[in-house]
Amino acid sequence: MRIGFTYDLRRDYLQMGYTEEETGEFDSDETIQLIEETIRGLGHDVIRIGNIFSLTERLAAGETWDIVFNITEGLHGRSREAQVPALLEAYTIPYTFSDPLTLALSLDKAMTKSMVRDAGIPTPDFFIVTSLEALKAEKKDRKIGYPLFVKPLAEGTGKGVTPESIVHHRKELTAQCRRLLSRYGQPVIVESYLPGREFTVGILGTGESARAVGVLEVELLESADPLVYSFLNKEFCEERVRYTLVLDHSIIEEASDIALRSYRVLGCRDAGRIDLKADGQGRLHFLEANPLAGLHPTHSDLPILCSQAGLPYPELLNEIIQSALKRRVFFNEKRQQI
Repeated sequence: MRIGFTYDLRRDYLQMGYTEEETGEFDSDETIQLIEETIRGLGHDVIRIGNIFSLTERLAAGETWDIVFNITEGLHGRSREAQVPALLEAYTIPYTFSDPLTLALSLDKAMTKSMVRDAGIPTPDFFIVTSLEALKAEKKDRKIGYPLFVKPLAEGTGKGVTPESIVHHRKELTAQCRRLLSRYGQPVIVESYLPGREFTVGILGTGESARAVGVLEVELLESADPLVYSFLNKEFCEERVRYTLVLDHSIIEEASDIALRSYRVLGCRDAGRIDLKADGQGRLHFLEANPLAGLHPTHSDLPILCSQAGLPYPELLNEIIQSALKRRVFFNEKRQQI
């Protein structure tokens, strides 16, 4: 099978002048090479396409593929992860992972939490800050109560998350909102801070066939930024973070239930991760969805989790492809109608 491969290569954007943080969600040459080699090892032809600009040129030239293995994150706008899938749908080409609606929704943390909360899934109380003027006029922090956690509304990979994200009074809240509004040029989400243990749940499949592969605890080491799974902690996770597969059946059951319900409500497909954290009483809450999880075999949370759960890296990629191929019939029918 001819599998096109779309991705954002970090090196390309660094050469354009973007910073390490701005390119934090993009993939290294090593990751791209490992994914390509693994898919080839599964018996497929892999055609490297690259980012959305390369994809656009090749689609316009009439090129097509049986399916596209898509891991592009995009660069601009809160719908950036949805851009390549939307383009592929316009050309009726099937692809891996979630559709444009789910990818755009999941990047907006407030919309995601609202949808999850409406489904009866526990998630910390929150409010949005669009400007310092709006913050001055609002008193919602008094209703929620401190400490609070402050982060950009539509970023990933821990961007904007530092130990200063935890605020204990109005002055700290205002200062942190000022920093984030200025640095990222987007609204800020403020939610109740959860002091308990942090987990991520790996999920494979789509809809009712989706299943939790395992629950991974994220434990910060002494060398890490304290209390927060920050951008730097994720960037240097090998030295700062311990990932441990959870064996406690009560935690596995609670975490898997919340994660699967969230995954299905949001319409995630093929594979992804759901991040959870415990409150002061040990009860788990939904934090964020990752419908386009990183895929470096030893650096990214989902492959680390799957490896510890007994699912080798080639099998992980094969399950993603096989799940996506179930939609190929629909795309072929649509193509015949054009």
